[in-house]
Amino acid sequence: MTVLRGLREALVLFVIAVVVVAAAAAVWVALAGGEFTSRFGLAAVVAGGLLGVTGDLTLSRIGMLDARAVFGLPPERETGGGGRVLTGVGIFLFVGLPLVVVGVLLLA
Repeated sequence: MTVLRGLREALVLFVIAVVVVAAAAAVWVALAGGEFTSRFGLAAVVAGGLLGVTGDLTLSRIGMLDARAVFGLPPERETGGGGRVLTGVGIFLFVGLPLVVVGVLLLA
């Protein structure tokens, strides 16, 4: 059941990302002109890269690493609370990477 919940969450996140990327590409085409597919492809690559880097809470925890090290504490661990099933790796593999692949295919 957890696998199905994770895949469902990935599908929902992917659809939301595609809608946001399409809206951004449409605004880009409306303001600057050009082809929608190439603008969509580039925006999808950028969004996929950003999701791959910021898909979990690692960046928000970097600021506390020094303070925790001073007191001899290990880095914080990511816990899948709040109804989230996917970790940062899952978001990268099932949302970010497919966006990058779709974007590269549309750019080629």
